[in-house]
Amino acid sequence: MIMAASLTARLAKPLIASLAAALVVAGAAGCAGTEESETDRLVRDVTEAYEAAQRATRSQNWRRAIPIYEALQARFPFSELSKRIQLELMYAYYKSGRKEQSIDLADQFMRENPTHPEVDYALYVKALNYFDDDPGLLESWFNKGLENRPPRDAALAFSLFRQLVDRYPASEYAEDARQRMVFLKNRLAAYENSVARFYLDRGAYVAALNRAKTALEEYNGATSNPESLRIMIAAYERLGMHELAADTRLVLRSNFPEAIEGGP
Repeated sequence: MIMAASLTARLAKPLIASLAAALVVAGAAGCAGTEESETDRLVRDVTEAYEAAQRATRSQNWRRAIPIYEALQARFPFSELSKRIQLELMYAYYKSGRKEQSIDLADQFMRENPTHPEVDYALYVKALNYFDDDPGLLESWFNKGLENRPPRDAALAFSLFRQLVDRYPASEYAEDARQRMVFLKNRLAAYENSVARFYLDRGAYVAALNRAKTALEEYNGATSNPESLRIMIAAYERLGMHELAADTRLVLRSNFPEAIEGGP
């Protein structure tokens, strides 16, 4: 999967005009007070400030980049430059782990600029904040599968990536979103099956059947679909619904002939 990159290259040309306009505003604003911070002094030269923020972004020095972006945004809140900075800043927030701020900024940008040519990027960054592809330290230590861990925000990430693909199919982020959706679909389906197996082992056959059906219907095409069908077969059999079990077995054999039909 292709991680989102800085917007530097894509926005370089539009920013030239924005920075030129901002410099005029900065010049008219006059000198700042004597007790300026380093960032305050830097943003008096807009071009220098933006270039410094970009250097920090390229080196992933988010503690350096974020204050500069924030200062530039505060200095020129209603300019075209501000919109560009918002796009850079929401990504910097995301990469630095400040996910709530990244999401809030993405929502604000989409709300205030619904027709902006980069609105697909804002939606993409928002989705990235909910995307969790790191199994975590405990899973690495104890070899615990992702399917046994509640998928935090995975359903919301899946929904947001689907919005991106549906609304902006030609977006340069659409293909990456599709790849992430495959990962999320498999993870969500596997988790539903994990819960279904839990219920099945404890005699809660109706609950097991419902969770397996959800995995099959909501995440059709997931790699664990055969397992969902096997769980449904077992649940039907134990409920005495042998005809439905036979029908489901036929579906399994017809759609997944390579699958080994075994008990869950």
